[in-house]
Amino acid sequence: MLTLLGACQSIDQKQPLSQEGFTELKTGDSVQTEVRYFSSENFVGEVIDGYQAPVVYLTRAAHEALQNVIEEAESLGYGIKVFDAYRPQQAVDHFVRWAGDLTDVRMKAQYYPAVEKQYLFRDGYIASRSGHSRGSTLDLTLFDLSTGVELDMGTAWDFFDLSSWSESRAVTIQQQSNRGLLRTLMGRHGFQPLREEWWHFTLENEPYPETYFNFPIR
Repeated sequence: MLTLLGACQSIDQKQPLSQEGFTELKTGDSVQTEVRYFSSENFVGEVIDGYQAPVVYLTRAAHEALQNVIEEAESLGYGIKVFDAYRPQQAVDHFVRWAGDLTDVRMKAQYYPAVEKQYLFRDGYIASRSGHSRGSTLDLTLFDLSTGVELDMGTAWDFFDLSSWSESRAVTIQQQSNRGLLRTLMGRHGFQPLREEWWHFTLENEPYPETYFNFPIR
């Protein structure tokens, strides 16, 4: 699921604008980022509200745990590529507005070819809250350090389809294995997978489990 149903608190509660307690993820030889929400290369087809720079933020706890993932991945010859992590509530609100406009289907062929836009809420792809806004969830994949090529996971990131489920059998054995490697690496260091998205992981002991932040990424 792209966005997850959150707690029952109202949408106006607990949306702090401060980024205290967060750390920027720095790129390097074994860490790449591709912040597609700061571009038109995403399922909406435009820059998403709250994304004012192509940078990635995580809570300090998630950032620390991710460093252990990076270290182990490096030892196996892999790096990580992060597509998204902390996501402002205003970005989620943008998704909700977009989902309500059934005339805007410019990115359907690329991101949700088998799903009618009118069913994105019903099927759980879009919702009014996202775990990303709590700051300890990230979307990522692995790449080969020797070639720079991403491991083949069978679908693209943010592809709305049953084949994107973590343990889907609609992809090849090798693609299943690649997904399993990512789950294993993340799981060893405290990150739990989301069943519906092979790329999505949340720190098990996240520090702000009921807080949905709204400071812009800049």
